[in-house]
Amino acid sequence: MMQRRLLLSTVLALTALSAGAESPVVRPYAPPPASRIGGLMHISIVDRTNGAELPVYRHRGEYWVAGRPGARYAIRARNAMGERVMAVMSVDGVNVVTGETAGVGQNGYVFGPRERSDITGWRKSDSQIAAFEFAAAGNSYASRTGRPDDVGVIGVAMFRERRPEPPPPVVTPYPSRDEYSNRERRSETPSSMADARAKAAPPAGSADMAAESSAGAMARQSAPSPSLGTAHGRRETSYVGKTTFERASSQPDEVIRIRYDSRENLVAAGVIPMPQRWPRPSGPSGPSPFPGSDPGYVPDPPARY
Repeated sequence: MMQRRLLLSTVLALTALSAGAESPVVRPYAPPPASRIGGLMHISIVDRTNGAELPVYRHRGEYWVAGRPGARYAIRARNAMGERVMAVMSVDGVNVVTGETAGVGQNGYVFGPRERSDITGWRKSDSQIAAFEFAAAGNSYASRTGRPDDVGVIGVAMFRERRPEPPPPVVTPYPSRDEYSNRERRSETPSSMADARAKAAPPAGSADMAAESSAGAMARQSAPSPSLGTAHGRRETSYVGKTTFERASSQPDEVIRIRYDSRENLVAAGVIPMPQRWPRPSGPSGPSPFPGSDPGYVPDPPARY
């Protein structure tokens, strides 16, 4: 009986000792980087060598991807809306369709509802492109055409389509035998009804002014040119058609900006966090998960001589 109490007391003492020992602080879980961003359209960058979407890292309010020099890539865009959306795309500050210094009012690609497509290069014709290829900034298409200031950024400006205005409702007079009501209806001239509609309408251009303010804040952001750019790669077959598209607003409904550089540079800049590595212990048995613990009990004392 005494032995059982002693064993129980020993267990309680060991438990209390363990509870009072200091434990390492567990850092909060860091979610893995996303691969697609955007609301109206889901935008991602695809490594065409293996077909994988590159991880998108968020650092100090900006999105980044790591490219490999010599690798071909594509801008993958999926329309998340149940309506057509126009995407004006730029690489290194150059419009990928027209080759102009990029502006949001230029031509772009029109995506049908829920449609997805990979934009794989600079548009050369209705049937050919020059592949997007990561390269040194000095060999980029923008630098070779005298526009090196914005090398290292991919942009997508999205526009919703203007919907046709519904026809005005037809007002049918309610029949009444009351002479007073008839006189009141006759006094309502078309001009007075038009005035009432004009007062009820919202001020013209209010949506455009709000969108312009948002786009202006985006344009004020600037960044230095990184060391990686996009070259004018080899010709490939890629067919497109032409359509008409009337924008609901002169300013984009959404703008996506993704910066890129080599993985080495992004690691050095702190964009890509690197796990801390500890030296691997040497020995025939390999590393021990608890090197400061003895797996047994109290060892025997040294032998007497």
